[in-house]
Amino acid sequence: MVDDEDKMRRILELALMGMGHEVVQAADGQEALDRLAEGDFDLVLTDLRMPRLDGLGLLQALRARDENMPVIVLTAHGTVETAVEAMKLGAVDYIIRPFEMSTVELAVSRALAMEQVQRENRFLRDEMERGWGEFVGQSQPMLDVYQLIRQVAPARSSIMVVGETGTGKELVARALHHESHRPGLFVPINCAAIPADLLESELFGYRKGAFTGADKDRMGRFEVASRGTLFLDEITEMPMALQSKLLRVLQESTVERLGTHKPVELDLRVVAATNRDPLQAVADGQLRQDLYFRLNVVRVEVPPLRERRDDIPLLAGHFLEKHSRELGRNPPRLTRETLDRLIAYSWPGNIRELENMMERAAVLAQGDSVTPSQLPQEVTGPAPATIASVPSEEPPRESLVMEPQVEALEKSLIQEALQRTSDNKSAAARLLEISERSLWYKIKKYAI
Repeated sequence: MVDDEDKMRRILELALMGMGHEVVQAADGQEALDRLAEGDFDLVLTDLRMPRLDGLGLLQALRARDENMPVIVLTAHGTVETAVEAMKLGAVDYIIRPFEMSTVELAVSRALAMEQVQRENRFLRDEMERGWGEFVGQSQPMLDVYQLIRQVAPARSSIMVVGETGTGKELVARALHHESHRPGLFVPINCAAIPADLLESELFGYRKGAFTGADKDRMGRFEVASRGTLFLDEITEMPMALQSKLLRVLQESTVERLGTHKPVELDLRVVAATNRDPLQAVADGQLRQDLYFRLNVVRVEVPPLRERRDDIPLLAGHFLEKHSRELGRNPPRLTRETLDRLIAYSWPGNIRELENMMERAAVLAQGDSVTPSQLPQEVTGPAPATIASVPSEEPPRESLVMEPQVEALEKSLIQEALQRTSDNKSAAARLLEISERSLWYKIKKYAI
């Protein structure tokens, strides 16, 4: 609230606080700019005639900063010319004194509602622009993931995304939505992050009075995601009772808000994700078997970083540049020794761990390069010894390296399994009684 009259500021402050708003006062435009620099604000109400910096000057300064917040002008000295000038500078309303307080309250509510819509529109534009933009990697396992995404995205079928923590499962889900060209929103919800007693109301929504604290109608995530994609992250953490309700929604394509029995029709595509083996979760009683079959129409497996080591230099460079730019620095280069250490590391935290490590490197880097000294101890460890530097007091033992004949036999068995299963990797892995990830590793190793 910007006005050089103390009494007017106080009257408006009391009225706005009565509407539930927090109000910060300023006596002129310059003081307002100082206050605005100290925190986040949703709305500015300003007089026109003030010392130091007047209302029009404040509007010009806000637009020069590219501020998106709405501004309402309140003045006792209104003219057509000043009203037109204020609107040109981005004022959303212009109120002339004396005024009824209800007029101000209505203008404030309308301006905040407009800002909420504009904020949502900016969010949607950002979501649309993201698309595939955050995917980095050209290794064969990732190329296969890209191909599968493009292949299954247009279908309405439910999709299960499986991968270790930090592999980028939500990126896969966003890419599936982007490629689906569905007109609705991408709506994510982390089933592990929301308490069980709140998760149901988040998903289904509720009617006013459905339970204590439900003071107004609220739309659930199912309805928000209709005509779009609902992303259920960490699906195995959803309570079993809620899983049965989810299954019914998927089967009937309708949802009922809590407190009502009126069904709402949905046009919904669900993508679920887990960092566990879904079949093991079924066996452990953490995932309903019927829900698993409903969600696992198509399965997308996101490879861990240790199985796509060819992508590590690309990813490391991408994250190093990103965080260097945020720090206002030119990105340093990764030395050959540093890259070797990164490629050799096992990456239990996958891509998320790599990004955190590159953020650390961007902060600690001195000069124009990142050396192993800027990496954590778990990556650097003791320097790898060469064969010549290892003292040998015992006669050499029998070699444990796989002999060429054994490698040739393993390669031929993998080729036969792939042939029998028409190149279905999951089926071939089961036939060989190894994990699918091990199979991918051996396919790459033997260049099959």
